Amino acid sequence: MANARALDKRRKSIRNIRKITRTMELIATARYKKAMDRAHAVTAYTDRLSQIVSSLSAAGTEVDHPLLQPRENPKAVRVLVLSSNRGLCGGYNAGILRAAVPRIHDLKETIGNVSVDVSGKRGINGLKFRGIETAANYTQFEDQPAYDEVDKIASGFLEQYITGQFDRLDVVYTKFISTSRQEATIETLLPFGSLDEGGDSGVSESGDSSNTSQYEFLPTAESILEEVVPTSFKAKLFKCFLDAAVSEQVARMIAMKGATESAGDMINQLSMTYNRARQSQITGEIMEIIGGVEALKS
Repeated sequence: MANARALDKRRKSIRNIRKITRTMELIATARYKKAMDRAHAVTAYTDRLSQIVSSLSAAGTEVDHPLLQPRENPKAVRVLVLSSNRGLCGGYNAGILRAAVPRIHDLKETIGNVSVDVSGKRGINGLKFRGIETAANYTQFEDQPAYDEVDKIASGFLEQYITGQFDRLDVVYTKFISTSRQEATIETLLPFGSLDEGGDSGVSESGDSSNTSQYEFLPTAESILEEVVPTSFKAKLFKCFLDAAVSEQVARMIAMKGATESAGDMINQLSMTYNRARQSQITGEIMEIIGGVEALKS
């Protein structure tokens, strides 16, 4: 039987750990709610941009924009990996690396010229451990990514893409679907895609898509598209960062909740063992006293 004092000391230590994990769970829950509100707002914004692009397409405009032109045989590819700066978030970063590493290796085998950018210390260290060199590292993004910071990165990507420094941009991040489901996803953001990307967003609630003809573009639809397409790309990249932030907080919240529950189970088990050890110690002391009394009587 283990020593009762040692068991009690271990139980107190686990209680302290449970307080920490419980606090981290509450903090992650609060941050998740804030990040979720921002993600919803950006989703509405990107949906509206898609409606504008769809309206431009329905207006019958023929626009030759460099971001919309497909490049059949890309000679250079850039990959952006979005991970976290901190750990204690379950398999969040492991899922990102499992998706990113095979894609990077496949691109190197098929294309050869691949540049990798990483956001988050965990992703930087994970790719370095696997022997993958990175071109640019970003560690300034936490649970609330700033649009100004993402705008700088997006503007750099746009400039490099237009000047032909790379022909495709893949973003590896964790897409938030629901509180119970987040998936490591790889999306190609450049080239940006067709004007019909908005799908049926231009259709009115009555189901009549002819209402798109009521729009008048001043000065021209082409000039508006010159502003809308880069802005839409920046908004989509920003949404990737926000999805990654929301997914990270959900993963941390679930991981800390599991750790708190496991600590509670360990405390209960140690309490039972401690009670048995204490009872055995008391019984032994009573037997010693009875033995001493019997010895005095004799």
